[in-house]
Amino acid sequence: MVDAPLTPTPEPSFADLLRTRERGKLKLYIGSAAGTGKTYRMLNEAHQLRQRGVDIVVGFAETHGRPETEAQIRDLETVPRRRIEYRGRILEEMDVEAIIARQPQVALVDELAHTNVPGSQRAKRWEDVVALLDEGISIISAVNIQHLESLNDVIQKALGVTVRETVPDWVVMMGDQVINLDISAEDLRQRLIEGKIYAPDKIPLALNNFFTEENLTTLRELALREVASSVDRSREETFSRPDRRTVDRVLVAMSSHPEYTAILLRKASRIAGRLNPDWYCVYVQTASESASRIDATVQRKLVENFQRAQAMGAEVVKLQSEDVAGAIVRFAREKGVTLVIAGQSRRSFWQHFTSGSVIDRLIRNTEGIDVLIVPLEREKDQP
Repeated sequence: MVDAPLTPTPEPSFADLLRTRERGKLKLYIGSAAGTGKTYRMLNEAHQLRQRGVDIVVGFAETHGRPETEAQIRDLETVPRRRIEYRGRILEEMDVEAIIARQPQVALVDELAHTNVPGSQRAKRWEDVVALLDEGISIISAVNIQHLESLNDVIQKALGVTVRETVPDWVVMMGDQVINLDISAEDLRQRLIEGKIYAPDKIPLALNNFFTEENLTTLRELALREVASSVDRSREETFSRPDRRTVDRVLVAMSSHPEYTAILLRKASRIAGRLNPDWYCVYVQTASESASRIDATVQRKLVENFQRAQAMGAEVVKLQSEDVAGAIVRFAREKGVTLVIAGQSRRSFWQHFTSGSVIDRLIRNTEGIDVLIVPLEREKDQP
């Protein structure tokens, strides 16, 4: 007997998704840069949903003064913003509590990577979105690809730009629908020249810096790749069979030397996102690395890296053992981990040739666990 082939079913509309679970749904528009039309599309969709009888409000929409975008708000119900005094100025933020009290089916929340004004209940807008989802309110939101946490190093190397506001990859992975608003570099630059993105006095600087054709092409490719990964994950869930092997679990081995840990974590986050959103960051503390014996600066950076790993969606685990490789392999076996990711500096490369090195023992494990060694200096120096 031959199994019937799996036939793809049409992708459900966002309105259909609203009826499927108690927790709120997340629809996310991803753009390659400012000006791709994310806010315009969200507002346009809000009108379409309202016409279908969906109770939707505007939680926060950033129009940047663009007339065609402001016109899209029209008669949509907008939840008044919360006013917060900061350093002698009155600033406005999304009023999460007011939205929860209003209890709409859907809230439109722009600028997912935004940092809230100090004094807000949560530090980041993506945290506000998670809180609304937990309340059963579905969200339509938007973010530019350069704000993805795991791409921070890539953006810095390729574009020479350090992005301060980031969104953890696991937030994007939560998306029930992830839509890429694709636009060519040439068309986006033309929109900028026509004054549809920034004020006239900012256009020349933008054209010669961030909005170069090369930069926009790079960002466009990254956005397309990210959405393709999201589609692949969705298909994995949709077409998985009971007898299929579960998706791989990933573990990143963290060193107490924190110089390259951020690079390693971002790479692990990207790999884990393509295999399984649940991944581990494991640090094995030896007696010589106890809090009383390591430098205070190293200890502080170690804690920062723990927090960074958690923000990226990893489950951080701290083990104590004099056998670092053995502890990692035992933990991996217990948790069903199939891929261990470890970093290798020039120093550890030479140590690899000694039988006692951690990397050498990880590679020689007898549990059938794959080991990926990341050359950290090369990752740091090359895009």
